[in-house]
Amino acid sequence: MKTKALSRSAAPIALAATLLAALLVLLSPLSASAHDALVSSSPAADESVEVVPAALTLTFNAKLIGGEGATEVVVTDPSGATITDGPATVDGAIVTQPLTGSGPAGAYHVIWKVVSSDGHPTSGEYSFTVTVGDESAATTEPSAAPTTTPPTAEQTAAPAPTATTVTESGDSADGSAWIWVVVIVAVLVVAGVVVWIVMSRRGGGPRTDSDPSSER
Repeated sequence: MKTKALSRSAAPIALAATLLAALLVLLSPLSASAHDALVSSSPAADESVEVVPAALTLTFNAKLIGGEGATEVVVTDPSGATITDGPATVDGAIVTQPLTGSGPAGAYHVIWKVVSSDGHPTSGEYSFTVTVGDESAATTEPSAAPTTTPPTAEQTAAPAPTATTVTESGDSADGSAWIWVVVIVAVLVVAGVVVWIVMSRRGGGPRTDSDPSSER
């Protein structure tokens, strides 16, 4: 009788341990699917620098996936003109974007897109401020404005497709995350039903054993 009682009491514990292990297995791919995040940049967001640097760097929390078209960085000056100088390079978790190294004082806008180590694209944007700038660039800007106006409009519109693409990938990532949440909730519901059935049978055992003794 003791052996039977012990086996019954151990059943819910074993079931709980099995369900916990299954839950951890389900959660592991969900946590692994998180996109890599930007941990620092130079210049940093909302930072003030005297002049435009020769290059902008972005540092992420994991090694990125490189390749043609995988990484894009666009830096624009206060007038909206692009000041990037060539394509960005990826070295592990660090992205380096060469800049022209000159530009007027004012707010500069950065838009970036990378491919995370999980294979999904992610993007972001921020701004920094140039306090002094290049006086020669500021002086020549009005005379060059009529000539550079058409390229500036095209360059300003260029980042728009990138932002749209990243937004769609973010929606798909959110959708897959919700699928995992639904699966986990379903598993927990089934587990609750199984535990309830086991506990009900366990509660019914003692009443069955006590019936013969009452008849005696």
